[in-house]
This record gives sequence, structure tokens and C-alpha cells, in this order.
Amino acid sequence: MKKFTKLALVSSIALTTNAMAMQAMDDTALSATTGQDGLSIGIGISKIEIEKLLIHDNDGLAPKGKAGEAGFGGTSKAGAIVIKGNGEGKTANHGVVIEANMSDVTNPTKYLLASHNLADLVIDTDAGTGTNGAFINVAAQVAGLEINIGEIGVSASNDMPAADATSIRRGHSDTNYNAILSGLTLKTGKMDANIQLGAAPQGAMIKLNTTMVGGLEIANLGILDNSTKQGTGDGTKGNRAAGQIFIESIKFADANSTDLTLKQDISVIGKEGANNGYIQIISHGGAKDNYVQGIRLGSKTAASIGDMEVQGLQTYYGGNTLQPADYKQGAKITISGH
Repeated sequence: MKKFTKLALVSSIALTTNAMAMQAMDDTALSATTGQDGLSIGIGISKIEIEKLLIHDNDGLAPKGKAGEAGFGGTSKAGAIVIKGNGEGKTANHGVVIEANMSDVTNPTKYLLASHNLADLVIDTDAGTGTNGAFINVAAQVAGLEINIGEIGVSASNDMPAADATSIRRGHSDTNYNAILSGLTLKTGKMDANIQLGAAPQGAMIKLNTTMVGGLEIANLGILDNSTKQGTGDGTKGNRAAGQIFIESIKFADANSTDLTLKQDISVIGKEGANNGYIQIISHGGAKDNYVQGIRLGSKTAASIGDMEVQGLQTYYGGNTLQPADYKQGAKITISGH
């Protein structure tokens, strides 16, 4: 299943709703302010809300092995990853809520763009060099964001809407549902990205080479184990709630810094022979520090077992024990359907 493709499609649909206020400048206006032709787009969104986000796996998991063996339990029936409201705070009734990161009390605009837009895009079209060298260059600046994600679970998918249906909604089964994560919040700083479509002489479709001021934080992360739940699961006697590993905060930054350097090359690799293609992400950027605060085992209200700190974490890709000089700092990740 091409999960990434579906997620991208859902995201693109969300960003084309009439909740988006786009402020575009034509070539004449842009030339007067920047001295060159092109197109500038300011995405002036103050908040994005998504009621539910579902990613359907239409063929499920193929049956395999027997009970007790790894991978057992497949029925080949459609299932879905579901992100929905968790009844708490900003995600009480919405699966995803995105707004500007104004978490710095002393300087609320610290992580915002000067324009106060969600993102500013500068678009230029260039002839390039040689045969088929033309390309579009999109220089993007993105404001710091606070992304609140509600409950994440797995469920049986409902049937596809019939031809005479009054809605395109497919949805999921409320009676065949298990929560996996109780929710989380992502806090980011400002960052820049450069996108090239066409020949992409920069070497990848998307190039990230920026510093996220304030680093990256994942807050209020709860991982649920529904296999231990009993009865209604409401926590009263005889109705044991699902077990939970709850983490107050996970912070990522460069080694010995509060900021996070992002250097990534993102490419879409096409079909070649039996390989149907995939997305490739190569990350660079040096060693990182990681601080995990408030680890609670059993439930969200359990006593914390303390904090955990990782200093100077560095990953490598390529090479092997026989040729250690071929190791490259960073990570190489591929995403594809199956």
C-alpha cells in the first residue's frame, strides 16, 4: 500500500480548502520589491483543523503462520490508521490542529516569519542547461509551528462509498477500533527549504539546509497497550484501563546547542525494472543531543521514573566493517508501497 502517497494526497486536499488565505503578487509587483521577475506567494493561515485523518490499507495483512507466531493475525480485510480527537485541550474534537508556535512567553513572535505568514514561497522558472534542463525553483520559508495530534488508533475500514452515496466519506468502524497513541504535540522553529521540479540541478527535488531555532520538541506523547485492557477500560475496579507509557517531553537539538540543524536531500526515485520506485531521504547535519523528560510507566498519572539524556548521537549509512572509511554521517531512509 502506498501509505506515503495517500498521506500526501490527504495533506494536499487539506491545504486547498477555503480555510486558506493566499496572498499572491504578480510579476510587476514582485519586480518592484525584489528587482526580479517571478511569483511570490504568502500563505496567510492562522490555524488549520482536521476533524479526522484516515489512511486505508485496502488489502490488509495477508494471513501468515499460526497463533503465537510473529506476524500472525492477518485477515486480508481493509484496515485504517485513524487520527481523531482525544477529548483533551486543542484536540478535544479534532485529530490535527496546526497553528503558529508562540510558546516563547517573553518573545511570542520568536519562531514566526517577519511576514507572520505560515509560509512564504518565491517561485522562479529557469531554462537550465542542455537537453531537458528546464526546471521550477521554489524557495520556501516556513514559520515555527505547533502541531497538535489527537488520538491515533487502528480500525477496520468501512466499505467504499457507493456510486449513489451522498458523501465521499468512507470512515471506519467505531466498534472495531484500538487506540495506539493517546496524542502528542510537535513544536518546531522557523526553517527554509528549496524545491526544484523538472531537471532539479540542485541534486534532489527538496533540499533542506537550515537551522531550526529552538530545536524540535515532541510533548505529551502517550503510547497505549490495549492488550491489557479489561471490561470498559474506564479505570474503575474490574475495568482496567489500557496500559500507557507517557512521556512529558522529548527535545532534539544539535550537540551542545538549543537549535537543530536540518540538512536533507529528498528525492522521488522512479520505476526501474522490477523496482516500482520509492522516496529517498538522505539526512546530514552532525551529532545530536536528545533529552527525554518525565517518563511515566503504566498510566499518564503514574509517578515519573525520571529523565533520560543522550548526548552526541551520530548515525551513519553506507560502508561496512571491512571498509569503515566508506561510512557517511547521517541516515538514508526509503519509503515505498508494497
